[in-house]
This record gives sequence, C-alpha cells and structure tokens, in this order.
Amino acid sequence: MPQFGFQRLEVYQLAKALVLTSYQLTKKFPPDEKFALVQQINRAAISIPSNIVEGYGRTTSKDKSHFLNMAYSSMMELVCQYEISRELAYITDDDLDDIMANAYRLSVKLSHFREAVGSRPSVGAKS
Repeated sequence: MPQFGFQRLEVYQLAKALVLTSYQLTKKFPPDEKFALVQQINRAAISIPSNIVEGYGRTTSKDKSHFLNMAYSSMMELVCQYEISRELAYITDDDLDDIMANAYRLSVKLSHFREAVGSRPSVGAKS
C-alpha cells in the first residue's frame, strides 16, 4: 500500500498512538462526562497528529512551525486534562504515568522536528 511521507514520521506515529490510547481511556469515563471532558480530551488528542500532518503539507518553514507549535500546544492541553482526570479518579495513577511518559517522548520528538523544520530554508526562498 502506498504511503504519504508523513505516515513514515516517527513523530506522527507517536501522536497517532496517543490518540488511540486516549480514545481507549475515555471509554471508561462516567457517562456524564461524554459531552464535557471526554470530548475535550479527544479533540486535543486528535489535534496533535492532525496538526503534524497539516504542517508537513505546508511549503514554508514558518507555516510548518506554526502547525507543529499547535500540535505541541494540543499535547500540553491533553496532559492538563489527564491530570484533572486523575484527580477526579477517572483514570489510575498507572494510566496517567503511561500518558505522561508517551507525551514526554512525543514532546521531545516534536521539539526536534520543529528545530529541524526551522533550520531549513523555505521553498522558493532566496539564499
């Protein structure tokens, strides 16, 4: 099966795995959170790989960096929401530890990717 370039990126694969974990965890939340915290968590989670992909498709370093910053911000939002979820006893300490470890690993990869994108000349840029 053919693949797009972004599908081969480790940062994209890690972000997508975080989405899958989030959807699995939020299935266990109380029903009264279905239209509150669950939606917020899932929106933040899905925003991470979506913004990575959107940035990947942009032509200028500035645009690429903007979307990678959005992905990073969504990940920080997700971390906050999971901390709150733990304090509300919707997830376990182990669940939070797993999310935090995965988010930290992804944050390092995202930071390196942003640095690499920022150091490349934009398409059509004059030297």
